[in-house]
Amino acid sequence: AILIPSFVALLICIVLLFTMGQNFLPDFNEGSLTISVVAQPGISLEENNKIGNLVEQELLKIPEVVSTARRTGRGELDEHSQMTNSAEIDVNLDLSHRKQAAVVEEVRHTLSEIPGIVTSVGQPLGHRIDHILTGTSADVVIKLFGSDLSKMYSIGNEIKEAIEDVEGITDISVEQQTETPQLQIRANRNMLAQYGITIEEFNDFVESAFSSKKIGEIFEEQRSFDLIIRLNDDHVGSIDKVKTALIDTDNGTKVPLEQVADIVSVGGPNTISRENVQRKLTITANSVGRDLKGIVKDIQNIIDEDVTLPEGYFLEYGGQFESARSATRTLILASLAAILVIFLLLYGEFKDINLSSIILLNLPLTLIGGVLAIFFSSRIISIPSIIGFITLFGIAIRNGILLISRYQRLENQHLGLRKAIVDGSIDRLAPILMTALTAALALIPLVMNGDKSGNEIQSPMGIVVLGGLLTSTFLNMYVVPIVYERFEERKRKSKEKLSE
Repeated sequence: AILIPSFVALLICIVLLFTMGQNFLPDFNEGSLTISVVAQPGISLEENNKIGNLVEQELLKIPEVVSTARRTGRGELDEHSQMTNSAEIDVNLDLSHRKQAAVVEEVRHTLSEIPGIVTSVGQPLGHRIDHILTGTSADVVIKLFGSDLSKMYSIGNEIKEAIEDVEGITDISVEQQTETPQLQIRANRNMLAQYGITIEEFNDFVESAFSSKKIGEIFEEQRSFDLIIRLNDDHVGSIDKVKTALIDTDNGTKVPLEQVADIVSVGGPNTISRENVQRKLTITANSVGRDLKGIVKDIQNIIDEDVTLPEGYFLEYGGQFESARSATRTLILASLAAILVIFLLLYGEFKDINLSSIILLNLPLTLIGGVLAIFFSSRIISIPSIIGFITLFGIAIRNGILLISRYQRLENQHLGLRKAIVDGSIDRLAPILMTALTAALALIPLVMNGDKSGNEIQSPMGIVVLGGLLTSTFLNMYVVPIVYERFEERKRKSKEKLSE
């Protein structure tokens, strides 16, 4: 009467497990926001500062926004370098009257009404986790690889338009690209040879003349200054001036640069991103109100149907979705290894494969409660949830060992099988319930305060452990004794037949 319903419940939970959403980490509630604001490339620091002031003024009109702090641009040698067209704004919130989700929605609406900027709304910790994982401050990252940056930018905008109606997606942006005017100095090797100038000398001259070259240091008391050389203003600032720059020949004379090089004005990209030596353009987006697995699946289906990539161009999907998939694979392998080690330890203790397998029945019993707990709470599996399942293994196995070892001791005292099982279950009921109750009471505050800052990661794990404890403790007292009794009866019948 109990085995069949338990088996059916297990099958239902396995189906639910594969239909639920998946995230890397649960949504944080840090009580503050980190907003990335990117203006058009090439904008001056002064103009971007004005835009930043406007953004802060609009944000401060929202009642829950307490204060803002902004960083516009960063040094080029900084580990987290930013161009002058980008800024980060830290926003402190007072969430005593509205939930964070509602405030974030109003923040996004406010930012969408400011023209000329691309924004991404995140939180300080989540923002840094995304940067560590993907190099971008977004949940979903679509990496487009190819050779022609102009074509890649066009494809990127086509992808953006195709996926912008996907449910749960927000803050969609394509990596900013714009053509900037450039001067190209192309060496004329024939003329260089005629004047006796090697290509190394030519490159050294161009680098020193226009990029500056350090030739020494000047010390003044306790301070030092780099001594650099470069052309004066008479030969920089325009293409005509660059053409008149003088370069030394091998006989000590000087000739204008235009005599040994072609100097042309061209347009070029403001930035070139690469990954594994290939040119890359990123399309980024954040998720809201939906799991990442479902969002990425819809994005992949839409792109496969609506976007045709030229030959030599391809996409890769990254962000928290890829990290979640990788971490899940690692944890599943770790779980299987843990189960194998547990089985070997059980076999070492009982010297019986069947008894060891009976004790392992507790693992699917914990799965039932854990999956149901997720289904009735968030319906999203995250890394803390998986860790919660692994945590349950130890408690469930311990309960099984308590029962089986007690049954065997009572049987050794020449009690009947049914009597040994009943008495053993009663004897172990109190210790098992005390263990489960103690753990459950400790987890209740984590489960009840899952939306509080600092509990976001612990709460999904607590929900899984609490649900698994309820089902494993209850079913353990029925399923394990029934299976053990049937196993022992079959074992004794086999012995009787052999003896005959």
